[in-house]
Amino acid sequence: MDGRVYCLRNDLAQAVLWYDKSLLEQFGYALPTTWEEYQALGEKVAKKHPGYIVGTAGDAWTPEVFMWASKCQANDVTGPKSLTVKTDSTECKRAASMLDGLRQNGTVPVVSVFTPEFLKKYSGKVLMMPGPAWYAGAIFNNPQSLNVPAGRLGVAAPLPWKGESGAATGNVGGGTWFVSSHSANLKAAEKFVQFVTTADGYQVDAAPGYPAYAPAAQKWVAKQEASKYYATPLQPVVTAASQVWDGWGYPMFSQEAIWAKTMTPGITGGKSIVDLLPTWQQAIENQAKVNGYAVK
Repeated sequence: MDGRVYCLRNDLAQAVLWYDKSLLEQFGYALPTTWEEYQALGEKVAKKHPGYIVGTAGDAWTPEVFMWASKCQANDVTGPKSLTVKTDSTECKRAASMLDGLRQNGTVPVVSVFTPEFLKKYSGKVLMMPGPAWYAGAIFNNPQSLNVPAGRLGVAAPLPWKGESGAATGNVGGGTWFVSSHSANLKAAEKFVQFVTTADGYQVDAAPGYPAYAPAAQKWVAKQEASKYYATPLQPVVTAASQVWDGWGYPMFSQEAIWAKTMTPGITGGKSIVDLLPTWQQAIENQAKVNGYAVK
């Protein structure tokens, strides 16, 4: 930024569409190519295969998967201390409305993927799930979680909304290395962060997530594909890395904490996400102002 390096990104957490290729073929469903088709598939699953799900909305990063991908301008950091919050837009409402419908029919339950309840109720019943790149190892290929067998897990690129030229996606986490300007060993620290963000021994051989450093990412993908675990190529994960929408920023406060405190209780209590959008707006504005942001 302006010729200066403030940090180095360790790994990305771009959201993609994970799906169970075997189940999709067994049920005779086509892979959705837009969010509208995704919603229609969820409605069909609710009727024809009740109990199966196409996603979840029970985690604090739900807005980073669905609202961010819809270009909802709820978290637009426009300067070091300026933020634009606009949750009453068409982009916010369409994602909220979709979630409301799929939540009500049971195909996108408000249950965290890291709870015993989720595993007990939905193991073997996840038809598809929009989520970050790290879901592969943390949820699907994990004996302590869904433990999906090899050869079943497929991945598709982020979905666009109908009529839009291209897809956008969100990002759920990913690490960043910072070096304090007060360090007594700035040169050594600089070399260290360059090493851990680029070295194959760390980023390819040991990293569980998608490396931010492009040459390492290519090798990481090749290594993952060589495992023969996935049912499809991982190119969609690579594609998604460059589709993260830049209208959702990184302020000095947590959007996930706001969602968990403000939205989750209302959603689990049966309230409409669309109806809760003004509440979300006010909560973000309040938190931003507490942190010294000028809010528009």
